[in-house]
Amino acid sequence: MQLLDGKKAIITGGTSGIGREIAKLFAKNGASIAIFGTNEERALSVIKELESQKVNEAQEFSYKLVDVSDAKEVDGAINDILSKWSSIDILINNAGITKDNLLMKMKEEDWDQVINVNLKSVYNTCKALVRPMMKLKGGKIINIASVIGLMGNAGQTNYAASKSGIIGFTKSLAKELASRGVCVNCIAPGYINTPMTEALSDSVKDSIIASIPMKKIGNPVDIANAALFLAGPFSNYITGQVLPVDGGMVM
Repeated sequence: MQLLDGKKAIITGGTSGIGREIAKLFAKNGASIAIFGTNEERALSVIKELESQKVNEAQEFSYKLVDVSDAKEVDGAINDILSKWSSIDILINNAGITKDNLLMKMKEEDWDQVINVNLKSVYNTCKALVRPMMKLKGGKIINIASVIGLMGNAGQTNYAASKSGIIGFTKSLAKELASRGVCVNCIAPGYINTPMTEALSDSVKDSIIASIPMKKIGNPVDIANAALFLAGPFSNYITGQVLPVDGGMVM
């Protein structure tokens, strides 16, 4: 059974890590996918992988090189996709960066860039798709936040602010769109094996693992499985929620 058969999805930050894993799982479940990213080489690699996992001939895979913090670029990319597909059923807001530092040392541009890429991008994509989804009288918007947005972390005031903002944005938009059949939810990953966490030292990783009740770091597929649930038919009565996928860190 393909849970997303015939559905059309946009995935931001879909060229690596969590976004790439979501794209792969969605493709295996019958979805057509448009990926937003900034690295063409990685994008082409993902598209090639998705093509190899097609489950039906109707599926289409494409990518757009988009700075998701730029509203005009996002509007242009989404309008191009809508002119081809006419509708979008699923939006995954996964694009994100870190620029960590103690607040007293944090540069203003590092604050601005994290807020713009992580949070403003969610405003940009959702704003562009609200009316099309309302006309469709259905849709799933899934925003990737973080447990850091729930609990904070020293040296990450910018990142925590962006992820907390995503959570508040999600709950507010869910209330605006619930009567129109559009579900808006959040996933809050804990520590996941991605290029971001691979850069951490072994001692830091050990201390992180010690703080996780399940005593292990998660994998991108753990987040992809949660995204599949929220994007598919089994979550049609769920909206405005934050789903931590964190091995028990936040409970």
